[in-house]
Amino acid sequence: MAWSRRHLAVPLAAFALAATAGPASAHDGTAVVGPGDSIQPAVDAAAPGDTIVVVGRHRENVVIATDGIRLVGIGARLEPPATPQQNVCSDPGQPAAIGICVVGQFDPDTGEVTDFIDDVTVRGFRTRGFPDAGILSFGARNATFAHNVARDDDEYGITAFTSTGTRMLFNRVSGAEEAGFYIGDSPEADARLVGNVATDSRFGILFRNAEGGSVVRNLLTGNCVGVMALSGIEGLPGLAGNLSVRHNLIRANNRPCQASEEGPAVSGVGVALAGVHDSRVSGNLITDNLPSVPTDFSGGVAVVTDFVGTPPQDNVIERNVVLRNQPDLFWDGSGSGNAFRRNVCRTSDPAGLCDH
Repeated sequence: MAWSRRHLAVPLAAFALAATAGPASAHDGTAVVGPGDSIQPAVDAAAPGDTIVVVGRHRENVVIATDGIRLVGIGARLEPPATPQQNVCSDPGQPAAIGICVVGQFDPDTGEVTDFIDDVTVRGFRTRGFPDAGILSFGARNATFAHNVARDDDEYGITAFTSTGTRMLFNRVSGAEEAGFYIGDSPEADARLVGNVATDSRFGILFRNAEGGSVVRNLLTGNCVGVMALSGIEGLPGLAGNLSVRHNLIRANNRPCQASEEGPAVSGVGVALAGVHDSRVSGNLITDNLPSVPTDFSGGVAVVTDFVGTPPQDNVIERNVVLRNQPDLFWDGSGSGNAFRRNVCRTSDPAGLCDH
């Protein structure tokens, strides 16, 4: 579940690309890129605070590495190009892995971020069919991704790694083989996901090794897991916590996901807190999450030890409506300080959690 296939291996200087086509028009800090024009030269020419408006269909992979840029799509569709732009977010000779990549400066040998990119906005794009992610940020601070649609991207729809202050607002993702929305490897994540829709993915929303965030008023249905907060997996230990999951509609996440190198088989899980600490799941409607393959656990809300043995600590599950799941509440008994109270539910494992 980590970003393992593409690691930003090309030095940042590689995306000082020659402009091969210009924007259709530009004035007062705004450029307009129409069908047949290239987006990347307009991005490269932009200064902090500029807006780039993109219209129509484009077969292109784009990198943003300048603070404060606003990339705004109006009927904009982005698909993998036959000949990808070589840049910091692509591997030489390989297909374009990422549709729109927002990236700070980093040490290519260690992957350590040396300078964050600030205040970038990507809004109004439709991406489809990228081998890694439709939209991805790495080393970004206060990036906003709003009103985008990502479909059938091989790993992630919209994701942020080693970032802080990410906002994912009113986007739609479907068909991601890993996570529709992913916040990963971010010890100071402070991420906010509001009003998104995630369907037909392994995880609708995934927080892994991420501290701080809120998941509010999202629709998560038809995935293997609606919301997964996870501290670590084999080879990638970490910490996750201080999350708030509230007022979401989480139903029928029954897609069968078999075991893979990324983890065990999963299905029929509304919300899972795995090795997570100091998090709260409250005020959600969580129904009809039923496993369609054999799994280690399932349930409307599941509180469990993670895949490397970190137990859940001091989490609160309260005031949710959790019905027709298998079971409604599940706790593997590990950790301490985990509380289940005032939930509307009928079944639990162990018995008695619905009575608290």
